[in-house]
Amino acid sequence: MHGSLCVCAEMPLLETRTRLVLVIHRYEDRKPTNTGRLAASCLAGSRVIVRGHEDAADRGDTLQASVGSGTVPLLLFPHDDARDLRDVVAAHAGAAFTLIVPDGTWRQASKVRQRVRGLEGVPSVTLPSRPREPSRYRLRTESRDGGLATMEAIARAFGILESPEVETALLRVFACMVERTLWARGEIDASAVTGGVPVGAERHDPSSGALPCR
Repeated sequence: MHGSLCVCAEMPLLETRTRLVLVIHRYEDRKPTNTGRLAASCLAGSRVIVRGHEDAADRGDTLQASVGSGTVPLLLFPHDDARDLRDVVAAHAGAAFTLIVPDGTWRQASKVRQRVRGLEGVPSVTLPSRPREPSRYRLRTESRDGGLATMEAIARAFGILESPEVETALLRVFACMVERTLWARGEIDASAVTGGVPVGAERHDPSSGALPCR
C-alpha cells in the first residue's frame, strides 16, 4: 500500500493457541493486494513459506519445522476429502492445531498438497457455508461462487479454532486494507472506510495525479 495509507497502526498482535502456517506462491507474494501476509502479521507465532521458485524444490522439512510441536496439522482447502472444520475441532476436543493455508490463485492453491512434501497425509478441512455473508474483498474479481480472500478464510477459521473475537479483530484489519485501497482508487468515500482515512493521506488517481484527502 502507499505509505500514507499504511494499516500497521490498526494491526493487533494476537496470541493464539492455534498456529498459522501460510504457504504462499512466489507470484502471489509480490502482489500489493495480497491479504495472507497481512493475516500472518497479526497472529503471533505465524510462519510464512514461499513456494514455487524455479531454482528450488518445495521443501517438506521447512513445513515440518513450521508445524507446532504437539499440535494437530490441518490443511485449509476444500479438497474432495475435506471435512467441516467444526467437526474436526469437535473430534479433537482440547487439542491445539496448526492451520496450514495455501495462498495464491485457486489453481496455485489447489496444487499445494501435491507440490509441498509432507502435506500428503495432512487432513484437509473446509469452512462451513455462510450464504448471507459474501466476501468483502473488492480488490480482485472472484472467479468462484462463495470464494473468499485468504485473510477472510483465515479469520473465519480462527473464529472456529479460537474465538469470535479473534475473527472480528482480523476482519477489521482486512476491512481497513480493502477500504483504504478502494478510497485511494476513488471508488468509495472516506466516510465508508473502517477506522477512517489517516490524516494526511492522499488519493492517487493514475489519470489525474494525486488528489487531496477529503
